[in-house]
Amino acid sequence: MPVTFTHSPAQTERREPGFGGKPPVDRRPTGGGGGGGDDSGQGGQGGPGELLRRIRFFVFSALAGDMIVFCVLVAVFFARQAGTEMDPHTQKQIGDWHPVLLPPILYLNTAFLLLSGLTMETARRSIFREIDVLEEWLGLGHPALRRTLPWVAATLVLGSLFLAGQWSAWKQLTARGFAFGRLSTPASNFFYIITGLHAVHLLLGIAILAACLIGLGWLRRVEYRQIAVDVTAWYWHAMGAAWLFLLAVLALGQ
Repeated sequence: MPVTFTHSPAQTERREPGFGGKPPVDRRPTGGGGGGGDDSGQGGQGGPGELLRRIRFFVFSALAGDMIVFCVLVAVFFARQAGTEMDPHTQKQIGDWHPVLLPPILYLNTAFLLLSGLTMETARRSIFREIDVLEEWLGLGHPALRRTLPWVAATLVLGSLFLAGQWSAWKQLTARGFAFGRLSTPASNFFYIITGLHAVHLLLGIAILAACLIGLGWLRRVEYRQIAVDVTAWYWHAMGAAWLFLLAVLALGQ
């Protein structure tokens, strides 16, 4: 479905669909739910489209920094596998890296996260559904909001299930004698560091989802609700992609 901030029927523009969609345009309708004027007041500068582009740029820049951190951590993970220690019996340097068998629940957690990515993308596309947004502009109700809220809530639930599953995986690994700490193996320590760092990022994503849910009910202008869902979705997709990368490293890189 086209992804635009919808104008009045005479001004509606058709856009080519595509992943990511188009940023909202700055013209606004003169009737219905939008009021009679354009309160951006900048002749196309500083309107909702420009605001979305700026917020997206900030989010993408922050996410790029996070991806660099993950990549550096993975590089250290592979470099550490070449580490050695002195064998007290043979007085020779031997490798001290012992691969960790991943708890099977990690794969169930991955399914939860992938499903949450689908629900979040559905929410993003729903809030930009042109006919629903047009009805909101005309003051005929809140169909876009009603379509979007359940999908954002479902994403929040699935994300919480992922974090609960990660906690269970850590408990299972600890029960097998691989607790995090100086006395544990390097491989198990890296497992906790990698999965823990991602869990912190996803916990932030849960907080953002909760704020998005509150914002959907609090924000009065449809374009600001669109911005809230759009940037939340991009953050969530990035965390899903990061987890797939990290899981592949943990499962295949040892």
